[in-house]
Amino acid sequence: MVNRKMKQTATIALTAVMALSLAACGNSNSNTGADKKDNAAPNAATGSGNSTATNAPSDKKVTLTFQNIYPDPATPNYKMIRELTDAYMKEHPNVTIELDTLNTDQQKVKLKTQAASKEVPDITIVNPAAQMKPFVDAGLLAPLNDMLDQNGLKDTYQKGLLDYYSFDNNVYAIPDGNNIEVVYYNKDLFAQAGIAAPPTTFEEMLQDVKILKDKGITPLAIGEKDSWTGSFLFMNILLRTNGGPGFLQDVIDGKKTFEDPAFIEAVDAFQALVQAGAFPDGATSIDATAGGNIFRTGKAAMWCIGSWETGAIDASPVAGKVGAFQFPTVNGKGDPNEFMLAPGSAFAISANSEHLQEAKDFLNFFGTQYPKKQFELKNAVGIGQKVDGDLKAAGYSDLAVNIAGLFNQVKGGDLAFDNTMNPATAQVHLSSIQNLFVQKMDSAAVAKEHQAAFEANK
Repeated sequence: MVNRKMKQTATIALTAVMALSLAACGNSNSNTGADKKDNAAPNAATGSGNSTATNAPSDKKVTLTFQNIYPDPATPNYKMIRELTDAYMKEHPNVTIELDTLNTDQQKVKLKTQAASKEVPDITIVNPAAQMKPFVDAGLLAPLNDMLDQNGLKDTYQKGLLDYYSFDNNVYAIPDGNNIEVVYYNKDLFAQAGIAAPPTTFEEMLQDVKILKDKGITPLAIGEKDSWTGSFLFMNILLRTNGGPGFLQDVIDGKKTFEDPAFIEAVDAFQALVQAGAFPDGATSIDATAGGNIFRTGKAAMWCIGSWETGAIDASPVAGKVGAFQFPTVNGKGDPNEFMLAPGSAFAISANSEHLQEAKDFLNFFGTQYPKKQFELKNAVGIGQKVDGDLKAAGYSDLAVNIAGLFNQVKGGDLAFDNTMNPATAQVHLSSIQNLFVQKMDSAAVAKEHQAAFEANK
């Protein structure tokens, strides 16, 4: 069922893409920091002017906490969230929105701690499917059906996308994107190493890694301190060695185990990358934002990451030098037009918020204005909502247009491991993959460890 839903969402994304866009999930990351806003600095550049989209301002003083994962000031997402919150506070001077800004893994840890004491922020970030289910089951998130029905917000989302955030016919969060994972590459560094074209097979990719390494160039950027990054890359390999999507679902359905040859082959291939020196030294001590900056500052040749980073790359020192390609086949297996799919992170509201209606009013405004603002910031690649606009006419880069074109080729794919498996099994997986960065392991033992965790947490 999961695969069928994913395929549907991917297909929708494709049709919407050239007409509109892509946006970004905010998986950039970096140093923590809570930054607070007040009413003093409304931004005239916002695409607001949507006073009819929300309830009329009142005199009731309200402070909302908006926990988010957009910490990098160099990225469009950082500007987006500030411009939209400033616009709302300008129109609603009785409302103060305080931003609690964290990197992705820090936010996940903090939210779990807050959830344990039932102190979820008014607005927070959740991930789809298996990752958010425990919060829904605990009654910590408010259903948003009524909010989505206001101002036509629900109809702005690509068909099927909200399903990832729905349980028992209730929608509990609205996504910030609908992305695919690609491999970005620095054309200048490839040329410097004498590499004429991006790899189409994993074997060519390994060869390129060795060539780049010999030239003193970091082959693949990564920040594996945030363990989702290595897992996301690993899942590309598994998607290929399995000959297509659905491996994890087959495990859940009892049709396969983690000791299947496809999984062991994927571990072997991943370890081949590590052993070839593909990643930065000390990768497990580098967080995801810092890892991304290695690529964005021209110090790494490739970066395997979601298409949500397109806007940030175009705003970085390597703008104009970057291309992208599909993850290659592995041992002749897999279809490059099947992708790791990332139906966003998503904005949810605490069921226990003291200002539930005000939070819904704000999130409705935020959701209705989000596509327009992202398009203005040239960050609309990967957006999960419909928006009018032509990328080329709006001055988007060749990279952005090319990424949009890749969406038109998507045949299907898989969700991330931690969006598919239960949290306990996912944690074992994340730690296991992270461990491969620091020591070579017997691949069969890695598979057995995964299967044991799955059996123990059914």
